[in-house]
Amino acid sequence: MFEYFYNEILRRTIIAFGTLFNNISITHTDSSDNTVSVTKVPLAYGPTQKFLARLTQSPDLNQSTAITLPRMSFEFTGMTYDPSRKVSTTQQFVVQDPNTTTPSEKKAYMPVPYNMQFELAIMSKLNDDALQIVEQILPYFQPSYNVTVELVSTIKEKRDIPIVLENITMQDDYEGDFTSRRVLYYTLRFTAKTYLFGPISSASTDIIRKSNIRYLSGDSKSTTRDVTYSTEPRAVKSYTTDIITQLSEDLITEDGKPVPTVFTVDDASGIIVSGVNNVYIDVDGEEMLVKSKTGNKVTVERGRDGSKIVDHLKGATIKRIDSTDNALVVELDDFGFSGTYT
Repeated sequence: MFEYFYNEILRRTIIAFGTLFNNISITHTDSSDNTVSVTKVPLAYGPTQKFLARLTQSPDLNQSTAITLPRMSFEFTGMTYDPSRKVSTTQQFVVQDPNTTTPSEKKAYMPVPYNMQFELAIMSKLNDDALQIVEQILPYFQPSYNVTVELVSTIKEKRDIPIVLENITMQDDYEGDFTSRRVLYYTLRFTAKTYLFGPISSASTDIIRKSNIRYLSGDSKSTTRDVTYSTEPRAVKSYTTDIITQLSEDLITEDGKPVPTVFTVDDASGIIVSGVNNVYIDVDGEEMLVKSKTGNKVTVERGRDGSKIVDHLKGATIKRIDSTDNALVVELDDFGFSGTYT
């Protein structure tokens, strides 16, 4: 069931979260509002209590081992499954291998949604320093901020990860004697809505070209109700430059009127209506089913297989969709089905 793989998704999400806060600065001014200093606030990964213990044990700011304030720290505190973003557990997706120029595909199951919890601690000696830092962060979270993260490097899979600000708490530790050091700190709690991908494997290049389903009703000796349904994938657009004719008039839907299904072409001899197999044509990307033709006048069914019904101008090219196009259908392309009973 299990196999070794490591996509580094959790690590990448943690790094992306920390990167949001690594360029915050504070300024100090004199009584005339002139800038005296600009200090970049250091950011480190680690529990808040560890830094507070360091401050308590080395309170002398003149010693090189003491921690200077203000500073920030963040940590990954936990994660939970997010059922609201769940997708099919059996669905797979296929992408072209970005690491090679030759046709090669990778496949993976749809990702599993997880919420990662983070805490960002802002520690400061002066209240104004803490307020400067907080004010540089809060306007970007309303309450979420999207970060684009490359979650799986092997297939260059990028996702927008919403980082949601859940709550903010403030604490002022100013207890003890005169020599005790004051620590004012804010705690901001976030949730990152990330996705976890499973192992990435090579996709098979084999495509199912035909499927047969047999229905048998009655006992084993009965053949009177033996039915076989065969279906094959069918192209819904022309993959070739096989132009058979052109429109000789505009095909435009007027306001309040039905979509026109009869039009005239320059030469309808290339449109073969056999009455046995369906005939499909491609007009500027719209798939149409040919119902009949009389001379150069053709009757069709518009917008087949979900193609968009649009207006077409005189001179628009008409292409045939036939077995040649069916053989050119590749993975990830839209396609229809043609079926027969025997």
